Amino acid sequence: MSIGKVYLVGAGPGDPKLITVYGVECIQQADVVLYDRLVNNELLKYAKPEAELIFCGKQPGKHHIIQEQIHELLIEKATVGKIVTRLKGGDPCIFGRVGEEAEILAANDIPYEIVPGITSGIAAPAYAGIPVTHRDYASSFAIVTGHGREEKEQDDLNWPALAQGIDTIAFYMGIGNLNYICTRLIENGKSPDTKAAIIQWGTTARQKTVTGSLKNIEERTLQAGITHPAIVLVGDVVGMREKLNWFQEEEVN
Repeated sequence: MSIGKVYLVGAGPGDPKLITVYGVECIQQADVVLYDRLVNNELLKYAKPEAELIFCGKQPGKHHIIQEQIHELLIEKATVGKIVTRLKGGDPCIFGRVGEEAEILAANDIPYEIVPGITSGIAAPAYAGIPVTHRDYASSFAIVTGHGREEKEQDDLNWPALAQGIDTIAFYMGIGNLNYICTRLIENGKSPDTKAAIIQWGTTARQKTVTGSLKNIEERTLQAGITHPAIVLVGDVVGMREKLNWFQEEEVN
């Protein structure tokens, strides 16, 4: 029996139309689709009727399938000749653990491809009317994990560099650490008046955006009831939303 192949595919930020053409083709040819929680289920309609669909959803504090089990499934299905599409929200190379999964596949001599996708740190701001770069406001942009904790061993971010050297910062998975993120940026030289936005369920019909500054964005986010999944965006480009807000969102009370 010949060995199969694994496609590690970015499904895009939420709007099902934002997946790449190649990403759709990978779903269409798959015998097995392993998909994450933030993948729009509309994309599963591209799968063959006989394809096996396996949910691998993860959310804070609760994993439907742990990462090691995902590795085992990828190897198991591909080893028996299956075409496997591993469907991940956004871009698989940005906090998508694609490096770990590709390493496992390479170690087991299983052919694979990495198929990029549109990441939420760029797409969600765009749908909120915020370009992450702008000639007048931002010539640098960083994507940063928001998981860092106050305990030293869990936070190895270079806060001085982020606060003083980057114009626009997108924090992924940072809504639970919002106070800490704002505090650390201010402590390391970012003005408390620096504009900030929280964008929940970006690019979907459920999108909500709250804007403010580092000194008040946490309070405004709590008042609006915003929770994960959400992008934390920091930088003066947030002010462009007043002119460029083109996408119809849910009302934020």
